[in-house]
Amino acid sequence: MEAINIKGMMKNKHLSKAIAKQCLFKFKRQIQYKCDKYGIEFVEADQWYPSSKTCSSCGNKKNDLNRSDRLYKCECGHEIDRDLNAAINLSRYKLVN
Repeated sequence: MEAINIKGMMKNKHLSKAIAKQCLFKFKRQIQYKCDKYGIEFVEADQWYPSSKTCSSCGNKKNDLNRSDRLYKCECGHEIDRDLNAAINLSRYKLVN
C-alpha cells in the first residue's frame, strides 16, 4: 500500500469532502487488520516512491509525467494505464527496496 498524506489533502477545500467520504484511514486500518489476521506482511511504500513515474517494464523513470496523463508511455515502447503501472510497481516494492 502506498502511504498518502491525508492531512495535507484535507486542507484542499475542493477535495476535502470527497476524501473524507472515502474513509482512507479506516480502509488502511482494515487492510492491516486482515494482514495480521491471515499472517500476511503489510508493506507500506514511502509517499515519495515514484510508482507512477517508473516504467513497470524497463524501470526507466519519467520525470515529466503530468497528473492529466492517464496513459504511461515509456521510451522502451511500453504503453499502459498510469494507475495499473503504479499498481504493478507497488506490487514489486518490497522486492526492490
